[in-house]
Amino acid sequence: MKKLLIYFLIFSATLGFVACEKEGESPVVDLKSAPGITAPASGAALVLQEANANDTITIIKWSAADYGFQAAVTYKVELAAAGTNFATIRTLGTVTTTELPVKVSSLNNILINLGYNPFQPANFEVRIVASVNALVPQAISTPINLTLTPYIAVPTFPLLNVPGSYQGWDPAKPETTLPSVNSNEIYEGYLHFPDANTEFKFAKGSWNTNWGDDGADGTLEPGGANLVAAEAGVYKLNVDLNGLTYSKLRTDWGLIGSSTPNGWDADQNMTYDPANNSFTITLDLVVGAIKFRANDDWALNYGDNGADGKLEEGGTDIAIEEAGNYTITLDLRQTYGYYSYKITKN
Repeated sequence: MKKLLIYFLIFSATLGFVACEKEGESPVVDLKSAPGITAPASGAALVLQEANANDTITIIKWSAADYGFQAAVTYKVELAAAGTNFATIRTLGTVTTTELPVKVSSLNNILINLGYNPFQPANFEVRIVASVNALVPQAISTPINLTLTPYIAVPTFPLLNVPGSYQGWDPAKPETTLPSVNSNEIYEGYLHFPDANTEFKFAKGSWNTNWGDDGADGTLEPGGANLVAAEAGVYKLNVDLNGLTYSKLRTDWGLIGSSTPNGWDADQNMTYDPANNSFTITLDLVVGAIKFRANDDWALNYGDNGADGKLEEGGTDIAIEEAGNYTITLDLRQTYGYYSYKITKN
């Protein structure tokens, strides 16, 4: 009888083990405590100043996550606009300790890149995300609130070089690059190819890391074949290095709208200025609205959602409140992370 009881207990234990450790299942982790931010205090207001650009504005500190076992934990410090449930995230840093010094210039660059106005306070949330490995669920802290005020500065973005026959095949030339305004390996910009059949590639500052297209099918391969722009002109280039895809579109730009001589029926052609990577037109306008449109088609057009001089694809009509002769410029340089325009009454 004792032997039967022992065999039964062994068999039951084995079944229990198998049930808990089925192939492909994650182990059950009893999280004791998530990280908790201890500094700065929630509600703190930080004013960033250019004079202190190289200083530390704050040191974010938190308590360690406790998974109930010894673990090598990585902590990511995330920032998002308040009230957005971290829909759009910027990472302030990733560390294996429980504190992160935040540099003034680095934080300011993030805020400017996100489009926040200099010298105007804005509300944000900060949280800590703790990770062990893919099999263990992340532990996330309760967010704290911060009010941050940036200063005016030209933002810096990750850049993708576009070397080619039009610029001497220089993979490090800063003038021929595409920015990733969200620092997410997705790049966009406009470049002028003055000659037909221009050949080019994408690179990261040297030929050690470059991409081409072996099959001319819109997908990129490391070290692949040269890309070709068949016609001369200004091209909108989009590159996604996450999925290794790209697109190129030759563009001519025009002004259209109820304020223009032909209303919404036909574009007024703009003239390209290669020195400023911009299109300009001078014409008489009446009270009404305008937009910028590429290639006499609505597939690509820009308007201004906030009437703030920042252009958005498919954005709101731009109001013209007084009749007169105007010079209007479409600026495709993205100096501050967005396309812009200027309307000057002559």
